[in-house]
Amino acid sequence: MIFLDNDTDIELGFDYKETAEKVIELALKTENCPFETEVNILLTQDDEIHEINLSERGIDSPTDVLSFPGIFFDKAGDFKIKEEEMADYIDPETGLVVLGDIVVNLDRVIKQAEEYGHSELREYAFLIAHSILHLCGYDHMEDDEAKIMEEKQESILKALNITRD
Repeated sequence: MIFLDNDTDIELGFDYKETAEKVIELALKTENCPFETEVNILLTQDDEIHEINLSERGIDSPTDVLSFPGIFFDKAGDFKIKEEEMADYIDPETGLVVLGDIVVNLDRVIKQAEEYGHSELREYAFLIAHSILHLCGYDHMEDDEAKIMEEKQESILKALNITRD
């Protein structure tokens, strides 16, 4: 289940929630996630994400997307949770496992789509794919980790026919 809050008045010509649901659903299926999950998405702009980036990460600048995992898996894509800890990760209102939160900067979606020469839909979907992989435990701090994430992101977008064209 996706909970999406749009704090902007930006309209990019596609359904934000529907696109996020498709990307996240495919990513979790591809990763063999065994849970019914909940992901919270906040759509924002430069000023607000700048504040969040500073308060949560100590980085004094805006960014394109932030991911805040609700669960820290021992290994990327390995969804093992100790049974005695499982209740800590379940939303009591929905009964779903809370994977975490994603914050997307729509100002950057527009700017980066133009900069990279592809659609705003493609940029948005890419950022959602990138973030959901973070929520699954993936990272890109090392070259080999970055390569794995890049391949997974591209595979998800290609399967959804969201290309750079």
